[in-house]
Amino acid sequence: MRGRTKSALLWGVVGALAFLVAVQGYQLAVGGVALSLLIVAAVAIGVAAVAATVAYVAEPRLLTKGRS
Repeated sequence: MRGRTKSALLWGVVGALAFLVAVQGYQLAVGGVALSLLIVAAVAIGVAAVAATVAYVAEPRLLTKGRS
């Protein structure tokens, strides 16, 4: 697996885990979310896909500008 692909997938995992931590923190602070586990999991997968895509697309641009 190429380094760029691996990096993008790891950023996707980070995005999904950050979303899940935010949901859990909200549940602890407010007392619950009226969403099922399936919906939360689907949104987490969507967040992971978006984060991975953005990371994959943005990495070459950031490298050419010397910001990475």
